[in-house]
Amino acid sequence: MRIGIVTISDRASQGIYEDKSGPAIEQFFREALSCTWEPVFRLIPDEQELIEQTLKQLCDEEGCALVVTTGGTGPAPRDVTPEATEKVCDKLLPGFGELMRQVSLRSVPTAILSRQVAGIRGRSLIINLPGKPAAIRECLLAVMPAVPYCLDLIGGPYMTTREEVVRAFRPGS
Repeated sequence: MRIGIVTISDRASQGIYEDKSGPAIEQFFREALSCTWEPVFRLIPDEQELIEQTLKQLCDEEGCALVVTTGGTGPAPRDVTPEATEKVCDKLLPGFGELMRQVSLRSVPTAILSRQVAGIRGRSLIINLPGKPAAIRECLLAVMPAVPYCLDLIGGPYMTTREEVVRAFRPGS
């Protein structure tokens, strides 16, 4: 299984500061997944067309069953990750963003400004995550129980988790 990990940040892509969000996503999956998987990393600036191209490439050419993005989900003018995600998806899954905002609001009142979305492109699930490593973990813990079954439903690979970290839910199991 291939998992795309996309950090969307003007400053990190220019080397102004170190990307800590992409590695935080990789670390979470190393802890949470019991199946064999391979990360496919991208570090790109906040440019909608480039984000769209990157998501399409990871889903269509790289064969990533899951693509997670970090960054670009706020209200600032250059935050365009949700728009790019919506444009490349066949179906949107609003429950992912709703749950992530709900969970994040327990920690920080500005979570209401977050615009994460998730959707399906072919046999790939795309999920937008916030940019801060602590918020990334919090949001992934919230949505991961549904991710393996979602991949089942769209014809993706069979994902398994380490139950001591996060328990995947599949109806009837």
